[in-house]
Amino acid sequence: MKKLISILSSIFLAGCGVFGIRTAQEPSYQVLSDYGVIQIRHYPALVVAETEVSADYKSSSGQAFQCLAGYIFGNNKTRQKLAMTAPVMQQQTAETLAMTAPVIQQKLGSVWLMAFVLPKDYSVATAPTPLDSAVVIKEIPEKKVAVLRYTGSLSEQAIEAKAEELTAWLSQHNYKMISAARSAAYDPPWTLPFLRRNEIHIDIVL
Repeated sequence: MKKLISILSSIFLAGCGVFGIRTAQEPSYQVLSDYGVIQIRHYPALVVAETEVSADYKSSSGQAFQCLAGYIFGNNKTRQKLAMTAPVMQQQTAETLAMTAPVIQQKLGSVWLMAFVLPKDYSVATAPTPLDSAVVIKEIPEKKVAVLRYTGSLSEQAIEAKAEELTAWLSQHNYKMISAARSAAYDPPWTLPFLRRNEIHIDIVL
């Protein structure tokens, strides 16, 4: 009976995901300014599980998600399962090799970083220890974030286009940007594109 209930629950949640009905816990935030599809938000400190994959966007997305999903589904020292939260954060970073002078760096390739926000009850000290060394648990300090919300495909091209749009808007309105753009996805891949909630986040100083 328990197995049947679990299967039926999975089918129900998958169906909800298709139609954009969200059941995952989301981090709280305060909206400081609202400009329609663009908002300025204040986020409290968050604890995340993150991993980096050196590959193209499509390959790294699958590998990173599988790695982090394994962690929250029990691939940790206490075999504890954690609730899935939203959004899933992803951004491109530069893999670098430090030289003699700190300001001189050599770009070696493309690295994509993905992070799952852990449920609010966890801290770095209380979060289960990952068994996979590629998973890192860390706290992200509180910050102010500019956010552009959009629907549709979560492709690399869409992320780049929306990141450019938000960057241009922030420059036009004299906001100081202090981070690279990152993608925030609130829905599973099978959600109908026009019902998806996607966001671009850039940290700012007010």
